[in-house]
Amino acid sequence: MPARAQPIAPLTTTEMPRRERRKREVHDRILRAAVELFEKQGPRETKIDHICERADVAQKTFFNHFATKQHLVSELASSFMDTLFVTIDELGSEAESAGDRLRLFFRRVADRCDEAGPMHRELILEVIRVAYLHHDDAEQARVLHDAFRKFLEDNRSELRPGYDIEVLTEMVVGAYYVLMLNWVSLDNYPLHERAAAAGEFLANSITSR
Repeated sequence: MPARAQPIAPLTTTEMPRRERRKREVHDRILRAAVELFEKQGPRETKIDHICERADVAQKTFFNHFATKQHLVSELASSFMDTLFVTIDELGSEAESAGDRLRLFFRRVADRCDEAGPMHRELILEVIRVAYLHHDDAEQARVLHDAFRKFLEDNRSELRPGYDIEVLTEMVVGAYYVLMLNWVSLDNYPLHERAAAAGEFLANSITSR
């Protein structure tokens, strides 16, 4: 998928005023501590006290950066979505047709899930929660939707005629959400089999090649 428009590059830590640089360093240290704990035991079992101890900060400092633990998880979920876009963007050079790129994307998602720890599942749940329960704060969901819409628009010549791009986008994004929700919710869910089937179905249904 073509890369998204790049935002203006933020200041590096060396370019920031000293106070802002210190604040950013503490913020990042809290995130790193949370990731280390989440990967070991999962977000649900990780308390704010644990994160503060690992990051060597007071609880007051934590709450200066994050209103709640859920806000921290939401920020990590946003970062997770950015890594997903890297996967989407890479497909253009690995598959010739839009259909093959769809098939490859869903296979790649299943492969990444195999490598993931408990944190990955929690971030998937967070993305779905935001998408369907908090429409006023659904940035991750909007970005995923917009990325797939752009993919379909850029490959319009390969799509079957007569279908609205918005409808097709919802079908692709919906298939991704269903796969992920089943994976995090159901024991022994055959993710690879279902992901391959979803990619094949979408490729055959919406593309002409």
